[in-house]
Amino acid sequence: MNSTTIIPLLSALIPALALLGYIYWQDRKSPEPWHKLLKATLLGVLAIPLTMCIVFPLQTIGIVPDSYNTFGDVVNFSFLGAAIPEELAKLLMLWLFLRKNPFFDERMDGIVYAVCVSLGFAGLENVMYVLGNTDWMSVALMRAFTAVPGHFCYGVIMGYFYSLAKFDPKNRTKYSILALVAPILAHGIYNTIAFATTLPLVPEILLYIVFVVFCFLLWRWASKSIKKHLETA
Repeated sequence: MNSTTIIPLLSALIPALALLGYIYWQDRKSPEPWHKLLKATLLGVLAIPLTMCIVFPLQTIGIVPDSYNTFGDVVNFSFLGAAIPEELAKLLMLWLFLRKNPFFDERMDGIVYAVCVSLGFAGLENVMYVLGNTDWMSVALMRAFTAVPGHFCYGVIMGYFYSLAKFDPKNRTKYSILALVAPILAHGIYNTIAFATTLPLVPEILLYIVFVVFCFLLWRWASKSIKKHLETA
């Protein structure tokens, strides 16, 4: 591997690694074992091929469009082509990891492990986008402040409700559903706004403003969720 590959590779991985460090720091008073965090992150990497196994057949039979020329195509691709299969794959990996994990004994743990899974997914996805683009520097910079933090937030949302499902047995069904539906909605709305900027629907600047506001609110909700589960540790 030469320097022309190493630098783009590092630029793709650093955002995910930085956010992994951030969630570990947030949980510093009662940290999870390193080998468990690594395993959860690797399971997130494996969620990529699982997602592809879901999406490719849907594209082959025409349920998911290969491109989006209308707003309907954007919504279809955002949810059926990305949000639903990706969050479903990540939740499956999280469930496989946590179902017999004795270290899952605090509410914050659900967020930490879900974020690891989500950032494992985001890290590999980012490598694929950055190394697969000739203008890798622009792609890496843009995704470092949008897509990767987005996956971090989806992980927080998933882990927040996953923990509630475990530690609030009376409402387990409701929170189990929200552990899948809530990140799908957040992810799907994010993608819909982002992809809609390529369509001549409304002034592009307006969509960018909506996108920035949505990202801010998403991060704010994630931060509050982390704080809430830390306070109930």
